[in-house]
Amino acid sequence: MSLCILTAGKVVTLTVAAFTLSWTHSVERTHWQEDWKVLPSGLQIVEARVKGSGAGMEPPEGALLRDGWWAYTPPIKPQPRLVLAASGATGEGWTLCTVEDCRELGKAAGGTIVLEPCEGSSQPR
Repeated sequence: MSLCILTAGKVVTLTVAAFTLSWTHSVERTHWQEDWKVLPSGLQIVEARVKGSGAGMEPPEGALLRDGWWAYTPPIKPQPRLVLAASGATGEGWTLCTVEDCRELGKAAGGTIVLEPCEGSSQPR
């Protein structure tokens, strides 16, 4: 499978089956991580982790505390796409990591970033 990253009129294609998306909460300054699979039916979250709790970000019932992170599996179906919008309030954007490398997305406030499975699987668009 391939993941397409659409930002500022450009498309970047990554040939990956999974990725981790991480960021810092703009108010609480708490770190978040999500593990995702790239499937033909969409993007499926595998696990979410939050380093602490705070306003509007309490770990859900059933979350387990592992190495200082509250870990849980959100009960949602595969999503056709993820739309990210940078607030600019944290001084950083999202970090998207694959088995090969990590890249920062959306550091500056403003435009949106769309993550979605690429049509035609591993063929660049």
